[in-house]
Amino acid sequence: MSSPDLPAPAALEGEIRALALSVPVSELHGSLCGWLAGGGASDRQWLGKVLADPSLPAVSEGSALDDMRLASAAQLADRSFEFELLLPGPDDSLAERSGALFDWCRGFLGGFGLAAGAAPALSEDSREALADIAKLAAAQPQDEGDEEDEEALVELEEFVRVAALLLHGDCVMAAQHRQRFN
Repeated sequence: MSSPDLPAPAALEGEIRALALSVPVSELHGSLCGWLAGGGASDRQWLGKVLADPSLPAVSEGSALDDMRLASAAQLADRSFEFELLLPGPDDSLAERSGALFDWCRGFLGGFGLAAGAAPALSEDSREALADIAKLAAAQPQDEGDEEDEEALVELEEFVRVAALLLHGDCVMAAQHRQRFN
């Protein structure tokens, strides 16, 4: 059984605009995924929690923002590794795609920190993965690139995807397994 698909970016952009938020779709998805990977609750109040703004309303059931939460939580927990980053497609420019990846990483770090706290119990691999995500979050997109840059971006996207799964495994899945054996 496969995990649910993420909603279309255009639907998410419309809801983000309606809420007068100034956050790109990729960064918001990264924030949500970081929150979930760090052990944050998957509930309809997630938006105010990941953006650290308690005045934000709960997302509406059946909305694109709620669908993004449900799909992301299911994908992170799915053992078939179907987790996806919500990023622009291959037809977009290298600058747009790399910028969105760096935004995603910035969001992930913020959401993860809010959920996991200052000193989460992480494996050495997870600590390294988190440090690498932090380096990507600080990066700036370049305007142009060649085939090598395109290949490097694909590799970075895959690395970030696996790193998010690894961090989720350490903070959420391992904790669930420990609870079962207690």
